[in-house]
Amino acid sequence: MSAATVLRADWPAPPGVQAVFTLRAGGVSNGAYRSLNLGAHVGDEARAVQENRRRVIEALTLPSEPLWLAQVHGTEVVRADEIGAGAAAPNTSARGDASVTQLPGRVLSVLVADCLPVLLARTDGSAVAIAHAGWRGLAGGVIEAAVRALGGTPQSLLAWLGPAIGPAHFEVGEEVRTAFCRHDPQAQRAFAANARARWQCDLHQLAVQRLAALGVQSVHGRPRCTFSDADSFYSFRRDGVTGRAAALIWIDARVSPTVEQQR
Repeated sequence: MSAATVLRADWPAPPGVQAVFTLRAGGVSNGAYRSLNLGAHVGDEARAVQENRRRVIEALTLPSEPLWLAQVHGTEVVRADEIGAGAAAPNTSARGDASVTQLPGRVLSVLVADCLPVLLARTDGSAVAIAHAGWRGLAGGVIEAAVRALGGTPQSLLAWLGPAIGPAHFEVGEEVRTAFCRHDPQAQRAFAANARARWQCDLHQLAVQRLAALGVQSVHGRPRCTFSDADSFYSFRRDGVTGRAAALIWIDARVSPTVEQQR
């Protein structure tokens, strides 16, 4: 797998904090799942998914198998440090839509195909977290839950927002807008009325608003639309049957200043 098949997070993370988002090229899956599908729950051949995951681990020289969550579009945060290494296998039963770790070498992940991956880190590199923010999880408070689990003051945190479906292609009904505006009237700025009496929803803007309300101001990552770039991204809204990309974050013990301080 070439380096061109991943995006590296463009944020001022401390040394040792690594964060990436996988693109479509470089895998072995065929048809609707072409080519680096990492989702084992979408109908792709199990052997292809296993090989794709192996290629990601090898290409990124990951220190361990990622924690592949069983995502349910909720707000549960999995504390990865309380899970044994065996539970981090591809068929993990850990259910949740976010995870957090303070352990160098533990790789966190979320799988997406339009939903927004939110990656979080403490500025001292001592802990990282990740969240799967579809509209349900985002409205329900998955970002807030991940920030609470990560700990630290808002000023000591930074966030990177990965690719997700853009507002030009994410049409929702009134119930979605109401769910956000009931929580915060400012959320109305992330919705634009369309000619079908429905709304175009900006997930990226909604996430920025939620982070700002928590006091997290160091938010990075330019919006990239998964729907509009079929060569680079999987999109459930665009294709229906499709693969899943992964957002990954971990603390690299080889360069982490936190690890050095503990020696």
